[in-house]
Amino acid sequence: MRKFLLFIPFVFFLVLGAVLYLQLGKDTQYMPSALIGKTLPEFTLVSLQDDQVYSKDDLPVGPYLINFWGTWCPACHVEHPFLMELASSGVPIIGVDYKDQQPPAKQWLEQKGNPYQVVLMDEIGNFGVDMGVTGAPETFVIDSSGVVVYRHQGVVDAVNWPNIKEYMK
Repeated sequence: MRKFLLFIPFVFFLVLGAVLYLQLGKDTQYMPSALIGKTLPEFTLVSLQDDQVYSKDDLPVGPYLINFWGTWCPACHVEHPFLMELASSGVPIIGVDYKDQQPPAKQWLEQKGNPYQVVLMDEIGNFGVDMGVTGAPETFVIDSSGVVVYRHQGVVDAVNWPNIKEYMK
């Protein structure tokens, strides 16, 4: 019995080693979204531009992006010029100013340009929670049926845009 007890730590480390080995090569940044394949959650948010109340029924028909951003987010500053390029090439983008205040958001868009068809204010972050947002920037692809088909965490740029673009079809 005593010899058996000496093998317990060995077996434990063998199992732990196998688990760690199976994790090698996996993307540690990727977090799957529970919304993939489901319709966009219901919401009512106020537009930054004109204080109009929007719901999901007011969003575009056809594939589009929903981009969560904030003036407080350093990565959003990096991402913004590429979003301007996408918008100028005709990609429809809905912006969600996430956990931010109206005055700095308006100033940001006046200074840097506005790539968004509509900018919705999610000051408390409730819509972000419903979407499963873990931080800004995060971008979702919504198909023509209003279904979330892809989630991208982090900066959208020329490197990852071809992959995201595939979901826009």
